[in-house]
Amino acid sequence: MSRTVEMTILSAENLQMNRKSIRGSTFVTVQSDASSDDTSAATKVDLEGGSYPSWNEKVVMDVPLHARFITVEVKCKTSSSGSNSVGVAQIPVSDFIGGYMPENQLHFLSYRLWDGKVRRNGVINISVRVKVAEHSSCNLNSMSLSAVTGVPVAGDGSSGVVTGIPAVWINGVEKDGAPEQF
Repeated sequence: MSRTVEMTILSAENLQMNRKSIRGSTFVTVQSDASSDDTSAATKVDLEGGSYPSWNEKVVMDVPLHARFITVEVKCKTSSSGSNSVGVAQIPVSDFIGGYMPENQLHFLSYRLWDGKVRRNGVINISVRVKVAEHSSCNLNSMSLSAVTGVPVAGDGSSGVVTGIPAVWINGVEKDGAPEQF
């Protein structure tokens, strides 16, 4: 099982190689920690941006449910058809999946890049959206309106519920059927 993640690699700032400004030919690779090397994606090469490249390129990838990070690596092409790593950012999947964040919401995020000597080396700017599968999207005709999640308000069989976490939790002990007075 996996989720489809749509990531747009927007730009980077203040990139350096050996503490000197980059002149050009940078690109980005993207891969999840739970996927194999053959499932990585890459942007096109930016020839003009130098230390402030701009790609604005969308990468769509399937991220396994057990993935914890997505690794984004900025690389610089060398003259011998190879590439050198400029900087790496490990993006926690929890930054845009789970918790209180709704699926299919666009997130604009910036991350610090770190070079091979674990020195700060610029920032990468991205946007991320987790695509919702069509079968799981909200459809009022298929939703059960009687489904309720929460804590029963009264023990008299009523259908009222309370959701959330109380700000103050008092454990009152009942004596003779009446709540204890505080």
